[in-house]
Amino acid sequence: MFVRGRLSTGGRRKTWARNDACSRRCTDIQRIGQGAHRAPCLFQRYARHYQTIGIESVSEKANHIANLLAPTVQALGLELLGIEYLPAPGSATLRLYIDVQEAERDTRHVNVEDCEAVSREVSAQLDVEDPITGNYTLEVSSPGVDRPLFELVHFARFLGETAKVVLKLPQDRRRRLQGTISRIEGEDIVFTVDDAEMTVAFDNIDKARLVPDWAALGLAPEKPGGGRKAGAKAGDAKRAPARKAKKKPNQPAARKPRAE
Repeated sequence: MFVRGRLSTGGRRKTWARNDACSRRCTDIQRIGQGAHRAPCLFQRYARHYQTIGIESVSEKANHIANLLAPTVQALGLELLGIEYLPAPGSATLRLYIDVQEAERDTRHVNVEDCEAVSREVSAQLDVEDPITGNYTLEVSSPGVDRPLFELVHFARFLGETAKVVLKLPQDRRRRLQGTISRIEGEDIVFTVDDAEMTVAFDNIDKARLVPDWAALGLAPEKPGGGRKAGAKAGDAKRAPARKAKKKPNQPAARKPRAE
């Protein structure tokens, strides 16, 4: 369910949408203590012109915006894990991932109200600083169970977990890998991929996310044919007794032929 509204700020029209629905895999996140479900608050800002980034690369632009917005998020008692900047002709998407401070991670999680508060403050700051020229959508999200990994310390925090990684430049003839985060060696990360170690420079990582252990979270789907359907009772597995065929009304019973 989306709750939509519209407001005006400084003569610029904005629309916002709050997602109050949780996906099936994240319904029990509060219960299992793995963090809040992803519940982004979306804002759209409309400007008159659109300009490309130019010489500045997308990653440099993202780092610039992250450094600009990090103090604002921190002032709200939250942490800016990182951002994704996705430019496109006529539009762009700026996605912020936030989390609670490290000292509070055992007691509370990011909720929709946190996303809304960050959206309001960040939107006002972007209107003043104006680092993005043109139309863009601002999204603020909790990390979710498949949380993204932006910094080297994020990999160090989740040693022993499985991550899915996209590389900037191919390594060993591959740009994508999935493996266990084994250890950190300086600025390099050692993954265990297919029972073999693979060392990747942190600077060569474009994107990385944790791969949730759905079975450990109690959210793994049942194997085909391995369980009962939803709503089925234990007695449903038994075969119902066969019913005797009834004679049609007003139909005489069949007679045996007489022996001649």
